[in-house]
Amino acid sequence: MKTAYIGTYPPRRCGIGTFTENLFKSAEQAFGNKVDGTQSFVVAINDNGTTYDYPSEVKYTIEQEVLDDYLKAADYINNSGANICVLEHEYGIFGGDSGIFILSLLHKLKIPIVVTLHTVLKTPSYNQKAVLQQICRMALKVVVMSHKAIEFLINIYDVPMEKISFIPHGVPDIKHDRQKVRKEFGFEDKKVLLTFGFVSRNKGHAVAIKALPRVVEKHPNLLYIILGRTHPAVLRHAGEEYRESLVKLVHEHKLEKHVQFIDEFATDNDLFKYLYAADIYLTPYLNEAQITSGTLSYALGIGSAVVSTPYWHAAELLNEGRGRLFKFGDHDALADILLRLLDDPAELKEIKSKAYEYGREMTWPKTGRQYAELAIAVIKSNHSDRFKNSMLPDLTALPSFSLKHADRLTDSTGILQHAKYGIADFKEGYCLDDNARALLMSAMAYRLRKDSRALELMPTYLSYLHYMQSEDGYFRNFLSFSRQYLDERGSEDSFGRTIWALGYLIRFAPNDAYKQVGRKMYFNAVHHTASLGSIRAIATSIVGIYHYLKAQPADEVMTERLKELTGKLVHHYYESSSDNWQWFESLLAYDNALLPYSLLCATELLKSDPIKEVAIESMSFLEKHTFNNGHLSVIGNEKWFKKEGERSFFAQQPIDAMAMVLMYHQAYRMTGKDMYLKRLYKSFLWFLGENDLRISLYDHDTHGCCDGFEYSGVNRNQGAESTLAFLISYLTVLDVEKDIIALIRRIKAKLLSTSRRIIA
Repeated sequence: MKTAYIGTYPPRRCGIGTFTENLFKSAEQAFGNKVDGTQSFVVAINDNGTTYDYPSEVKYTIEQEVLDDYLKAADYINNSGANICVLEHEYGIFGGDSGIFILSLLHKLKIPIVVTLHTVLKTPSYNQKAVLQQICRMALKVVVMSHKAIEFLINIYDVPMEKISFIPHGVPDIKHDRQKVRKEFGFEDKKVLLTFGFVSRNKGHAVAIKALPRVVEKHPNLLYIILGRTHPAVLRHAGEEYRESLVKLVHEHKLEKHVQFIDEFATDNDLFKYLYAADIYLTPYLNEAQITSGTLSYALGIGSAVVSTPYWHAAELLNEGRGRLFKFGDHDALADILLRLLDDPAELKEIKSKAYEYGREMTWPKTGRQYAELAIAVIKSNHSDRFKNSMLPDLTALPSFSLKHADRLTDSTGILQHAKYGIADFKEGYCLDDNARALLMSAMAYRLRKDSRALELMPTYLSYLHYMQSEDGYFRNFLSFSRQYLDERGSEDSFGRTIWALGYLIRFAPNDAYKQVGRKMYFNAVHHTASLGSIRAIATSIVGIYHYLKAQPADEVMTERLKELTGKLVHHYYESSSDNWQWFESLLAYDNALLPYSLLCATELLKSDPIKEVAIESMSFLEKHTFNNGHLSVIGNEKWFKKEGERSFFAQQPIDAMAMVLMYHQAYRMTGKDMYLKRLYKSFLWFLGENDLRISLYDHDTHGCCDGFEYSGVNRNQGAESTLAFLISYLTVLDVEKDIIALIRRIKAKLLSTSRRIIA
């Protein structure tokens, strides 16, 4: 059995690193492997550019904030011959917003995944929840160390119970003679209290110090040891401010002889010496939100008498008399418990006995064996999952179609451009681009779904277009919230999108009144298409004229205009293309798929093989650079993709995914080929997590779509452009819903047949 372990690792000073090391050694011994890195291995996470002198089992390292390292690590693991990957997950050790970079690595793996969750938050942020849900979806088994974590995973994160395994936190099987270590430390005549672990404000050391004066009064030989360094995150942001405040508190209560700070990261061996030497172990944490505590597990594992606040893991582990609990922040209650235990050796002994009996079941040899057995079971049951990347999710698994966020952004003037998260941003006002998209979306929604709210919204968007049209037929673009024009002449891109929306409205108007208004505006504007220079404005105008001609095929003037615009776009292609660059300009920028999409539309009407050839060639070229490992990876507008340069992965925008959906929809309608239908659906799934960061941009709470993703994670603002791009894409999928359902059935049948042959 060859296993790839991912996590932090010693000599990096990190509790997760210590856990990963102990798991590696104990599980490998259970597998019967040598613990020297010749079989299983570790992929270690570095922090802040720091390098470490790792032991031989660490075969690959990842710089925490370098996304490319995660992708390369996935390749390394895939080529290593490993049978399974075991991931140690904790917020803060992986790169990107809420550790989002780890999703890219996990998705690229071709072997089954088991994940250990060291933190499961009760009230996660949107991104924290989304990242953890994606990890749990990709993992075949999710290991937690408390039953409270199981409750949270089921009720908050929607993880199926059958996917979750409970394995307690391991405890090193280290033994020391209590009297010898007490003599070594000079504790023979002391009553010793101990707290260990990283020092930070939420650990509640101040509460313990405030409890001591009453205890010291009766037990003047008492010594409280605070063992551990300041947490690295605290040290970076606040230095030793907290530790210094504790020292000051000790002076204020005249406890200098009774409190000892040991500022070091103790080895397991030294740590266990202190545990054996102590009479009582304290965890006076300030709030309940700790689902797993390695320090508490260690104390319980050797049979310490533990006194703690009732944070989640403590309430669970110290149940049935295995320790004593006091209220958060209540130093008087803590003093009462300490006095009772120090005055009653029999009660103290009883607690230790119960703790030791329970702790013996948590030693690393036993915990490692449980992980090994779980890994073997996962591999044996993984036959069908080898095809998981080929599967398309059912349409029934998608969110319901909803106009709620578009409705939220719309007032009596039109749809507002921007949003702060899910709330409309009035300061930025309105624009022609978004209201044209909104008109297109509402017309599609009524045609395909007979959505009554879409019908109600439609005249608002149409009225905005009418208000922004100048006497010469061209359009202004921007309008303030106070309804003041902000420009005299809008961009060519906004003009082209308006021609597109008006053409679609003429073709699919829900009533004659809207159609006649659309026709008047269209014919007042369409003559301006002759002077367009922007290739995207030319493309969107082609699409608008295409829709108009589908309704009025005998209009020879419009047919000639379609030929002229198509000729311009084809000319751009021939001017810029070469053997290794089949494109319309010297870079791939934004809304790229609109260009081949428009030519596919023109091909349908003009029946021109040269136009079709350019459409197919450019579509194939774009596809080569945007479909990465089976999912859509649109060109990011951070740097775009210049000829002879490197493509930009960030920031990816929803309008680019929408254009891909529309392009493949038209290609499928013209050819009937499954490959285009599959790519159409895959392109739509970009919105729902089938992307480079493996995270959904659709917000199930607001029914809006996030504005894209940057290098570190999702841009949570949900403006009109992004939400409309999602809705138009979804409606395009629904237009071929029956065909997609049939395709999914064919894929499932084929994979089931293949899986049965392999199992046989």
